[in-house]
Amino acid sequence: MAATRPLSHFWEWGKNIVCVGRNYADHVKEMQSVVLSEPVLFLKPSTAYVREGSAILMPAYSRNLHHELELGVVMGRRGRAVPEAAAMDYVAGYALCLDMTARDVQDECKKKGLPWTLAKSFTASCPVSAFVPKEKIPDPHNLKLWLKVNGELRQEGETSSMIFSIPYIISYVSKIMTLEEGDIILTGTPKGVGPVKENDEIQAGIHGVVSMRFKVEKPEY
Repeated sequence: MAATRPLSHFWEWGKNIVCVGRNYADHVKEMQSVVLSEPVLFLKPSTAYVREGSAILMPAYSRNLHHELELGVVMGRRGRAVPEAAAMDYVAGYALCLDMTARDVQDECKKKGLPWTLAKSFTASCPVSAFVPKEKIPDPHNLKLWLKVNGELRQEGETSSMIFSIPYIISYVSKIMTLEEGDIILTGTPKGVGPVKENDEIQAGIHGVVSMRFKVEKPEY
C-alpha cells in the first residue's frame, strides 16, 4: 500500500492537518494572547491543501486574510500515545506551510467563544511546499523561516524559538487523536503575521532547504 501512496505527495492522500497555535512567544505577544501550559490545537480538512501552480483562495466571507508561516511535520507511520522520547522515529519529513487565517472571522469567533473552523479551515487555506525528507533536516529546531509579500519581508523566525518542541507536540497530539501516515502537524507561526489582498504574491522558505511561491485570488463563486 505504501508504494502507491508516496510520502513525497502526502497532500494527495494524507487525512489530517493538525495545527498548533501559540507556539512562539513573540507571536503570542503580537496577538495580545497569553502563553498556555499546553498547546492550542485546531484542524484543517485535507481540501485545505494547495500546491504551487494553484492559488490561495480568499474566503468570500472575510475582509482580512492573514498569512501565518509554519514548519509542517509529516508523519511516516501510525502512532497512538507516542512517547516523547520516541516521537522523532515517527517523522518522515517536513514541509513549509502557510496557515491562512481569516483574521476578522477569527476575532469574532473568539469574542463569541466559538471554534475557529470558519477562520482556519476554508478551501486552499493550507499552501504547502515540496516534501523534504527527514534526512535533509538533521535538526528541525535549528531552521530559519521567512516570508515575503510582493517582495517585502514580512515574517522571519527560527524554530529554536518554539515553546513546545516537535517531540512534545507529537506525543501530546497522539494522546488525543491517533496520527496516521501522511498526516501533517503545523507547529505554529513566528511573529510578523499580516494581511494579504487579491493579486498579492507570497514567497516563503526554509533558509537553505526549500521555498515556494503563491498568488492570492478571489474564488469564482
